[in-house]
Amino acid sequence: MNSTYDYIIVGAGSAGCVLAHRLSADPSVRVLLLEAGGRDNSFLIRMPAGIARLITPEVNWLYETEPQAELRGRRLFWPRGKTLGGSSSINAMVYIRGQPQDYDRWCAGGSPGWAYQDVLPYFRRAENNEALHDDWHGRGGPLNVCDRRYTNPLSDLFVEAAVASGLARNADFNGRAQEGAGRYQVTQRDGRRCSASSAYLHPLAGRRNLTVVTGALALRILLQGRRAVGVEYARSGTPLAVRAEREVLLAAGAINSPQLLLLSGIGPADELRAQGLTVRHDLPGVGRNLQDHLDVHVIRACTRPVTLDPLARGLGAARTALRYALFKTGAGVSNVAEAGAFLRTAAATPDVQLHFIPAYVVDHGRRRMPGYGMTLHVCYLRPASRGTIRLASPDPAAPARIDPAYLSEPADLAPLIAGIRRARDIYAQAPLRGYLGPEVFPGDGRDSDAALEEFIRAAAETEYHPVGTCRMGSDAAAVVDPQLRVCGLDGLRVVDASVMPTLVSGNTNAPTIMIAEKAADLILGKAPP
Repeated sequence: MNSTYDYIIVGAGSAGCVLAHRLSADPSVRVLLLEAGGRDNSFLIRMPAGIARLITPEVNWLYETEPQAELRGRRLFWPRGKTLGGSSSINAMVYIRGQPQDYDRWCAGGSPGWAYQDVLPYFRRAENNEALHDDWHGRGGPLNVCDRRYTNPLSDLFVEAAVASGLARNADFNGRAQEGAGRYQVTQRDGRRCSASSAYLHPLAGRRNLTVVTGALALRILLQGRRAVGVEYARSGTPLAVRAEREVLLAAGAINSPQLLLLSGIGPADELRAQGLTVRHDLPGVGRNLQDHLDVHVIRACTRPVTLDPLARGLGAARTALRYALFKTGAGVSNVAEAGAFLRTAAATPDVQLHFIPAYVVDHGRRRMPGYGMTLHVCYLRPASRGTIRLASPDPAAPARIDPAYLSEPADLAPLIAGIRRARDIYAQAPLRGYLGPEVFPGDGRDSDAALEEFIRAAAETEYHPVGTCRMGSDAAAVVDPQLRVCGLDGLRVVDASVMPTLVSGNTNAPTIMIAEKAADLILGKAPP
């Protein structure tokens, strides 16, 4: 062993940063935080609108799925953060928790202690909400949540159009009710992105008992019998081993946490043997239960130059960046997905989420469109389809095989079709009518269910919310117990979105931070706040 710590955290994403902050608060405890990516010092990370240009290997794993049988055999692009802060350093900063029923389902399904009444105090502890002060929101927490300094006028017109279509106006999707339309609150502070690293990690620069190592690719968990005792990782091609006196904590996310377990010989025995790996602990659920929100866009051309498009090109982009650098104002503060809505298609609570973007966004922003446009993303919130994470190779540097199995459950299709129709209805309302050009996608004339189904299969993409691959529960197929301890092993926990039994009804960053806040108390044996 090269050195010894009390806790070793693998992954400095949303959960890892929270764990590092909370566990190192005791100066007698030695904490090591390992991150495969580099520092998060890019101007494009700090400037919220820089999200459109964070598709680079320096900060992004740039994953791709296996060919999707129900999506015309396409391989889908899956961006994930590879830097301090993880995906919270490259996401759209939308602050959404989901519905109370999401967490009550976790509890009823075999995860006691994770009902909404149990997790709400941790959401509140994490949060410093500048605008909302009530029983649902917190003050003084590390994660800053606020209203943006800039909102494009089309985003407010979208809200008015959604209200005109019959939706309620909602100023707080995380409060009394989720249903309705409104502006999204964002994880920003003083016009800058407030990632998990800027919220939880950077303020600890003087903490001598916390060691942060970047460029550290975890190779395997070191086991002695049934106990995790350390981690082997590589930095600049040199393998190193570090010892954990208390616990190893996996916080590498829904793709990399199960991959590291498998590389360590922890997982389905037949799959491990097929890769030539020694089976250290047969745990069939590792890499199973993969879930993600599938998303499809409804895009209209805009007849007036009021969108974000001209501000992201050429001289417009230069002016936007300069104004942001000097004053932290203007379109550089936009999180792009500025407004949205939650609506019901065939459920008792909202089952479709909309993200409105006052610009063209095609192929994750990688395809540039001429002119001006508006994009409305339609996402089905509670899919039944389940996929897998499997090893492609015993080489830790090789990406895992990602198979979300989108639409493998046919019932996931109808809410997306209904969501497209609702999106079209919102566009058609009076507040937006004077700005509407032709429908670009799905396209004029695609009106039947069959035509919309074909469009979904040809165009749907990820909404960037993978979860579930180290599922929490009390049954034989669970990977971790309700204390987030890996079943059958000692000294090893998983703390990230992979432990979610089912997807939450919304964006997953805030719930992941909540999971880590609660996990810190579980690890330290503290009572809930």
